Amino acid sequence: MTAVFSHGRLRLYLLKLLDDGPKHGYELIRLLEDRFLGLYAPSAGTIYPRLQRLEVEGLVSHTAAGGRKTYDITDAGRAELRQRAAELTALETDIAASVADLSSLAGEIRSEVRGSVRDLKRELSEATRQTRRARWEAPAPPPRPASTPGPQAELLDELDQRLAAFTVEVGRLMRARQFSDTQLRTAIRLLDGALDGLRRLLR
Repeated sequence: MTAVFSHGRLRLYLLKLLDDGPKHGYELIRLLEDRFLGLYAPSAGTIYPRLQRLEVEGLVSHTAAGGRKTYDITDAGRAELRQRAAELTALETDIAASVADLSSLAGEIRSEVRGSVRDLKRELSEATRQTRRARWEAPAPPPRPASTPGPQAELLDELDQRLAAFTVEVGRLMRARQFSDTQLRTAIRLLDGALDGLRRLLR
């Protein structure tokens, strides 16, 4: 949970959202996500227990239809909102500041990810060049008997070709369109995992 909702402040904000009209739990989660520009979204395990507690305290009630509960604020809930109006104002100020901080952090991460992707592309290209150079500069192995088909040499050739094709394909994909931060982070983790697996295999 984001720090602005510590010390029971999330329940206060839930009352504020319900004061705007009845909502089911999923709507409350989406409203909170929108309020934080998609940078924070509470889980169902965070929201529903608090709604149940508010209901036990008589601050909200619910109606069930189609297997879904819709929550509404009660008169007691509105009375608590009035009593805690100053706290709610301070909470809105803190939320605005938190959103600004999260947006700034997201911008920094986005810049770092773009830089990491550029570095990764350069490293892949350099690795391909070094692999090709090493293959051409390496001393020739002793000639095999005529009866030996040389499967390892063929496999090395195939590995070299696959590595070159992989680099070209990654470059093509990166130029194709813009990607989300999540996609880029996942791609980096996949490449790191593949490289780590190859290191363990080839040691």
